[in-house]
Amino acid sequence: MFVRRFSTTRHALSHIGSAPVKYTNDVKIEHLQKQFSQTDSRFFNKTTLKVTGPLGERLMPIEPFVKLQFKQPKPNSSEYEVQVEVQDSTEKKQRQMWGTTRALINNCVVGVTEGYTATLRFVGVGYRAAIEGNRLMMRLGYSHPIYMEIPQGLNVSVPAPTRVLISGIDLQQVKLFAAKIREWKKPEPYNQKGIFINDETIRKKDGKKK
Repeated sequence: MFVRRFSTTRHALSHIGSAPVKYTNDVKIEHLQKQFSQTDSRFFNKTTLKVTGPLGERLMPIEPFVKLQFKQPKPNSSEYEVQVEVQDSTEKKQRQMWGTTRALINNCVVGVTEGYTATLRFVGVGYRAAIEGNRLMMRLGYSHPIYMEIPQGLNVSVPAPTRVLISGIDLQQVKLFAAKIREWKKPEPYNQKGIFINDETIRKKDGKKK
């Protein structure tokens, strides 16, 4: 008879969450004790984290059970640290949000200091792009050009007719807009045509043989 044994070991700590977020004095992080949103009920009980740097400003919600400990630079160091902690690490949701919150804070720090970029490559006969006002115009083999409004907070340029460069301080916004552009012409494996993001590649398939 098989007897299932349950582990009695303690819950493992979050390796990502326990790592401090490091930043220099050109970045300012403030934990504001005010609601993240006054209109969206999902954020009524969440406070606001404000991250300011050379490239701009980011705001993100902080769960009520998340605690932030700000530490001054150590001797002979110019790096500040913020340590993310949770009230009860044995609770599943708090463990999940522990590492997630730390990763999002780090993304904000990188965004306001270095920024994020995504490069799209247009592969196909006649595929090309151009900027027209505040819109991205694309010719992708359809009978008409495709126009997409450039979201506020993003910089979009076309260094070459078959290259589109997206940059911004919000990683999610950069990736989302790149994915929306890619949706118009996903790479296909037979002729390997389409819109590729960064170093994306696809494995070529042979056509059906008679």
